[in-house]
Amino acid sequence: MRHTVRMSEQPASVDDYIAGFPPDVAERLLQVRAAILAGVPTPEGQVPEERMRYGIAAVMLGGRYALHFAGWKHHIGLYPVPTLPEALETEVAPLRQAKDTVVLKHALPLPIELVGRVTAAIVALRLEEGQPHAS
Repeated sequence: MRHTVRMSEQPASVDDYIAGFPPDVAERLLQVRAAILAGVPTPEGQVPEERMRYGIAAVMLGGRYALHFAGWKHHIGLYPVPTLPEALETEVAPLRQAKDTVVLKHALPLPIELVGRVTAAIVALRLEEGQPHAS
């Protein structure tokens, strides 16, 4: 169950989505969001596009969904996180809950630096696959 104040409302923006959580969870979501946004390349002076999708936050890359993040009662989830380069995958493995899900438990320190590296790896994979750069 998502840990949000507005269970029946669909947030209109990522800001609204994050604002629907208790302050401690909202702060963690803001940190995760900042790490993801910092890892997505954009033309100078622009910020990556964000959207709500499936009731959770998503960050775009080249007009396509790059990474979703969601707050839950006991954790923050990152989706989809494909198989990463071997060394990074080894670090992420203890946080995997499913094939393409990474779980950041609220009871543990937030691995922000790791979130940034995961984002950078996903961006590199998407660009390698030929996904266009946002313009």
